[in-house]
Amino acid sequence: MITEFRNEPFTDFSKEENRAAFAVALAKVESQLGKEYDLIIGSERIKTEKKIASLNPSNKSEIVGYVSKATQELAEKAIQAAASTFEFWKAIPGEHRARYLFKAAAILRRRKHEFSAWLVKEAGKSWAEADADTAEAIDFMEFYGREMIRYSERQPLTPLAGENNELFYIPLGVGVVIPPWNFPLAIMVGMTTAALVTGNTVVLKPASTTPVIAAQFMEILKEAGVPDGVVNFVPGSGAEVGDYLVDHPLTRFISFTGSREVGLRINERAAKTQKGQKWIKRVIAEMGGKDSIIVDKDADLEQAAAAIVASAFGFQGQKCSACSRAIIHEEVYDEVLQKVVDRTNGLTLGDVRDVNNYMGPVIDEGAFNKIMEYIEIGKKEGRLMTGGEGDSSKGYYIKPTIFADVDPEARIMQEEIFGPVVAFTKAKDFDHALEIANNTEYGLTGSVFTRNRLHIEKARTEFHVGNLYFNRKCTGALVGVHPFGGFNMSGTDSKAGGRDYLLLFLQAKLTSEVL
Repeated sequence: MITEFRNEPFTDFSKEENRAAFAVALAKVESQLGKEYDLIIGSERIKTEKKIASLNPSNKSEIVGYVSKATQELAEKAIQAAASTFEFWKAIPGEHRARYLFKAAAILRRRKHEFSAWLVKEAGKSWAEADADTAEAIDFMEFYGREMIRYSERQPLTPLAGENNELFYIPLGVGVVIPPWNFPLAIMVGMTTAALVTGNTVVLKPASTTPVIAAQFMEILKEAGVPDGVVNFVPGSGAEVGDYLVDHPLTRFISFTGSREVGLRINERAAKTQKGQKWIKRVIAEMGGKDSIIVDKDADLEQAAAAIVASAFGFQGQKCSACSRAIIHEEVYDEVLQKVVDRTNGLTLGDVRDVNNYMGPVIDEGAFNKIMEYIEIGKKEGRLMTGGEGDSSKGYYIKPTIFADVDPEARIMQEEIFGPVVAFTKAKDFDHALEIANNTEYGLTGSVFTRNRLHIEKARTEFHVGNLYFNRKCTGALVGVHPFGGFNMSGTDSKAGGRDYLLLFLQAKLTSEVL
């Protein structure tokens, strides 16, 4: 019997037995570092001469694994394998496909600490952040499996005498899935399994900085019995492989999570009809944010300060939902700023192999250099309150950084930094705070701290973001609880983890028979 969906609980690392169990999993993963991983196309495992070397961002001298790198010829082979497999996979009943997800979720649940340990080593996630990532991956599979069963049921229509009418949902075809590196398990699993449970086949091109985690998940799909060719694993460069897959006439849809620049490029390329293409390609895109927390003059200031710190510096600020803008009412500005600085100065930074480190490294050298460049810009645009320093000698570490008195139009208030940097700006009143919050081209998440009910209701309608939170942090969306996706340049408002999401991978067909 399929029970009602419930979110996977997080691990309580204050308990010694949980810390001990995680340490065992971490040791197991460390014993497997440096292995090679093949492409998976149909039933074949393919080694290539060129490899992606995945580094541990906490200790860049440590190789997590070597992953074979696809060429355009192998990308073509993957598309053809997916297209061929689609002809049989699309006919499998939806409730049957859902069982593959339930099986895969059960396997991942049994290996939860092991996969979280991979996230610690390859993505630089703290134990708690890694555990939440793995829990979300389990949630996606459990939730989407149940959703597919719901979409497989008879759909309501207005009855008409003398006719038998039926509306049902069918899959689209071959999908290209391009997940991000910041949630390399959860988002990758959610995007991939949403596509396969709806009857589509997948060419999966994982992020080049975190391909080992994706390779590990391919083994779970294999163990769960997902047929060969349903998901084809082709890591490779965006320029060589990504563009080829997006442009291919057999590609029916592209599911992408990543930067604004890449998302717009994919959308533009997908809009061009290729020779032999029989459909308009569908693009499902989540492209980032520049997220604000507003603190009103009557707010609980301790609660607000704690939320700003958690939202800005959890996983080093490398979340599209991270708070990078704190908009504070002028009457409480100095007090909130000082509370946030004090809390930030108490954060621990270092190798996340140590459970006591709240923050770890940023993902790679490119991210480190970009963030440090923005910090230099911030020193010209605001008053540096704390942080502002980086050290890449061993890993890619940047101290949590706060700038005060920043103009709302400044670059560090407008451009996505994707690192541990938050800018404070002062608002004259609540209307001014909302005006500042809405002055970016993004619209993903936001948060408002206030005790004023009129202000809550005003923000509910006027704060233009896809996920708006009141008196809580702006990160940490839960599957089924907080369907996730944003407006404007934050993407297509896909609402991952919500009841509408699977419709993005389906199309409706009506049949009508005269009786």
